[in-house]
Amino acid sequence: MSDARTPVGVDLLNPDVYAVDNQPRLWRRLQNECPVGWHEPTPGVPGFWVLSRYADIMEVFKDTTTFSSARGNILGTLLAGGDPAGGQMLAVTDPPRHRDLRRILQGGFSARSMRRIADSVRAVARRLVAEAVERGGCDFVADIAARIPLEAICELLAVPVEDRARMLELTSAALDADSTPMEAAKAQSDIMNYYAKLVPERRANPQDDAVSMLATGAVDGRPLSEVEVFLNCYNLIIGGDETTRFSGAGGLLALIEHPDQWRLLKERPDVIDSAVEEIVRWTSPALHIARVATADTTVRGARIAAGDIVTLWIGAANRDEEVFEDPYSFDLARTPNKHMAYGFGPHFCLGGALARIEMQILFEEIRDQVGSVSLAGDVEYSRSNFLTGVSRLPVAFTPSTLKSPSTEEA
Repeated sequence: MSDARTPVGVDLLNPDVYAVDNQPRLWRRLQNECPVGWHEPTPGVPGFWVLSRYADIMEVFKDTTTFSSARGNILGTLLAGGDPAGGQMLAVTDPPRHRDLRRILQGGFSARSMRRIADSVRAVARRLVAEAVERGGCDFVADIAARIPLEAICELLAVPVEDRARMLELTSAALDADSTPMEAAKAQSDIMNYYAKLVPERRANPQDDAVSMLATGAVDGRPLSEVEVFLNCYNLIIGGDETTRFSGAGGLLALIEHPDQWRLLKERPDVIDSAVEEIVRWTSPALHIARVATADTTVRGARIAAGDIVTLWIGAANRDEEVFEDPYSFDLARTPNKHMAYGFGPHFCLGGALARIEMQILFEEIRDQVGSVSLAGDVEYSRSNFLTGVSRLPVAFTPSTLKSPSTEEA
């Protein structure tokens, strides 16, 4: 055990560090040279711990007493002083309140709700893929991958059909890296204002959706405040949109780059479940999750002080050679595949099951309707030290010559 801190020797706040070609070298170096490394402070920015090994990250995820989410769960927020939604929004709340909020929200993820959402996503995915095939191609991100998760979220929250186009527009503006800060803030405000009108309606006439669960829910006998309801609605929208969009787009790009795996997907319908898990592991959209130590502790012999920021690098954990055989190969038949893309422990992503449904449906429709797929232009990537993924993916499609099983079921 030592008080010495091993510097990571790289600026992890710089989005350019996560260029696709650089990630394998970055993850291997961190894991081999400084699995519990220290990111040196800079003027006005505190230092933080960097964990890159799967086993260490798993232990931190499980220990919500020593490693808290309540001040924030991403670097940008913590380095700026903390998340004002801490203790109110599920993702930045510690047990036992986290458990109680999660129990309320789980009602919106009932089996009945999942069936309804799956039916809606299937109809939209089938139509969008068919339209793209008929046109001969599309920007897969804008035309398909961005619209599937939003459809699922709108169903989850029971947003009326007539409002969904507007919600897509607002969500895109709120999250798009090309939006100005003023445009993003305006879109976020409009989203909150939308739910400010919707929540009273659901309190008066509750349904089996997540908004109704929040609007009528209570913790320790006290109803959730309107702010708590709005924050958790917003959390569902933001949390469920970008990660699934990036997984879908990155998954298709991986299939283009690995023709043998495209053939496997086309020829082996039984591989779809493991294919979804491998696509999610491979893309790992959330680069990191952050915690704050509540007490002095140690990880792999390194002394971590109370108040220190601890970052968990999910992209690295999902490429850990101590856990995954040949982790830098893309293998749709990979089993087991205990990736951490949805987190682990009490904060395991509440929408993980829904994300899997969306991904399964999307790639089933691609498998059934698309004969071949190829790049039709330059691929563009997001620039972020939190989320990584394909932001533009122009593709050419040819139609499948086989009968689509999903079409026959329709």
